Amino acid sequence: MTSPSETARSRRVPLPSAPNMRDLGGLPVSGGVVRTGVVFRSASLADLADEDQRALADLGIATVYDMRTAQEQAKKPDELPVSALLVPLDVLADDQGDASIGAAIMSGHTREVADLLEEGGAAAIIGKSYRKFIRLRSAHTAYEAFFRGLANPSRRGAALFHCATGKDRTGWAAVCLLRILGAEDDVILDDYLQTNADLMPTIQPVLDKAEADGVDPELVLPILTVHERNLAVADDEVKRVFGSFDAYLSEGLGLKDSTLEALRERFVE
Repeated sequence: MTSPSETARSRRVPLPSAPNMRDLGGLPVSGGVVRTGVVFRSASLADLADEDQRALADLGIATVYDMRTAQEQAKKPDELPVSALLVPLDVLADDQGDASIGAAIMSGHTREVADLLEEGGAAAIIGKSYRKFIRLRSAHTAYEAFFRGLANPSRRGAALFHCATGKDRTGWAAVCLLRILGAEDDVILDDYLQTNADLMPTIQPVLDKAEADGVDPELVLPILTVHERNLAVADDEVKRVFGSFDAYLSEGLGLKDSTLEALRERFVE
């Protein structure tokens, strides 16, 4: 039997300019496994080198869903192969304040936001963001369009979805997709937490810069990594607002059973 760590290594797509990229294929779900080579997740593709653009094209990635804010996209647009269609999905369009804090930290401006991170502030900021994923109308619209796009029978080729670091907006999208496909909770959590290992080469310099600026890296770490408690916050908000995950899909995102079944037919083998 393949171990979770072996499965994680086999799903990584090691492109130097596309951090935190991996195939969701191979993960066990109800009735089989996720089909390989059809849906990928990553961090921003704004700095994608020419050779990595060719690698994306070679992977057959024809549609890219960008879940960053409009401001993030305008400031650093994706660099994609000409064969790829870009679909902008601004999850936080209705309330993007927390995204700007993360962007400041990733840009090396940790000292400017250090006061907000004191005494559990970082975990509180991330928790607030996950509640927004469930509550904001813009999040409903973005995630609905994402799942409808994935299920659309006229869409050809593989799909990739991402945000800035590929961990929160992207992470929740991956959690929802894997739940729709019938993955068990431990499988979903393993993929979610894999980001911490895959993203570390990118965030370590940010932690080093924070320390050099006199900011405790432990204050910053919760903003730059993912934790099981984030999903607990999201699930609590789902129950509070909708009562159940199924109701969140149907009432919040407006997804019909036919769309969910189309996703399963397309992505499970």
